[in-house]
Amino acid sequence: MRKGYWIANITVTDPHAYADYQALAPEAFARFGAQFLARGGKRIALEGRETPQRSVIIEFPSYQQALDCYHSEAYQRAKAARCRAAEVDIVVVEGS
Repeated sequence: MRKGYWIANITVTDPHAYADYQALAPEAFARFGAQFLARGGKRIALEGRETPQRSVIIEFPSYQQALDCYHSEAYQRAKAARCRAAEVDIVVVEGS
């Protein structure tokens, strides 16, 4: 079974409200076996759009679990908080 990955680029617009997302999201990530491979840290855009504030790569045991996590009730609660606090691009990718 191939792993699944979330690749997220995040620009936080309201740090206080983003803290609500950070408090809610771990429940969904734990339930679906998420492992953070990269979270914040140094980054540089070599091509394309400018560098976002944060880039995050999350590994899941399978592509389906990555999708299920995103669509889960627990993550949708976290997403509702995040939408008030950040501009986000998320892509789910199947590993090779």
